[in-house]
Order: sequence, then structure tokens, then C-alpha cells
Amino acid sequence: MTSIFVRESRRSVKLHINPPAEWKEQPNLAVPSKQPTSTPTSTPTSFIHTNNKSIIRLVKALGEEQLSVKVMMERIGLKDRENFLDYSLNPSMNEGYIRMLFPDSPRHPRQKYLLTVKGLALYNSICHGDS
Repeated sequence: MTSIFVRESRRSVKLHINPPAEWKEQPNLAVPSKQPTSTPTSTPTSFIHTNNKSIIRLVKALGEEQLSVKVMMERIGLKDRENFLDYSLNPSMNEGYIRMLFPDSPRHPRQKYLLTVKGLALYNSICHGDS
């Protein structure tokens, strides 16, 4: 077995180039699960629908892209940034339709916004006319 030490910032990492054969075997960690007594007939989709027109308009404008606030405002046709944040972006983020690309630094210079799984489900239902 050959080992290499790699130094990453403050800690060292040991990489094994040729690990022993017993390391290649994976233990069976399967947990016995209970079988459901009944299966649901349909998937609940009520959580993806919203009556807020501003959120729907923003989800349509964002689509499957990552956009900055300025570009989203241009696509929607709004000019007042404070109004856009208060009535469109913040409510859609609070309800879980949109998320930040850099959530740890909201004022990141390259901050963009994208749809969450819930937002993509709403977008797909709007685009395919299922709403």
C-alpha cells in the first residue's frame, strides 16, 4: 500500500493509492424497512401552488436560469428595486420557491438567484398548463 500526504490549508490528508483488498468490500448496511400498508394514489401537489401573482411572475421570469436582481427586474419590467425586493423576491424566498446562489453572503458581488425544487415544480406546472 502506498500513501501520500497532501497538505490542505491547515490540515493534512492521507491519500491511499493502492488500498488493501479488504477496503474494497463494502459492508451491508441495509436497514430493514417497514412495508407501507397502503400506497398513495396521487402525489400531493398542493404545496407547489400559490395565489401570489408576484411570485408566479418571478418564477416564470427566472425559469431554469440563475439571474441577478437587475436582470430579473428587467424581465419583469420593474424599475424600483426596493418594491421588487419587498413584494416579489423576499416573499418568494420566504415561501421556498427561490434561493440564493451564495446564501452565506447575501451581498456577494456575483449573487444570483435560482429556483428551488419547489420553484421548479411550480415553473413546470405553469409551463405545461397543469395549474
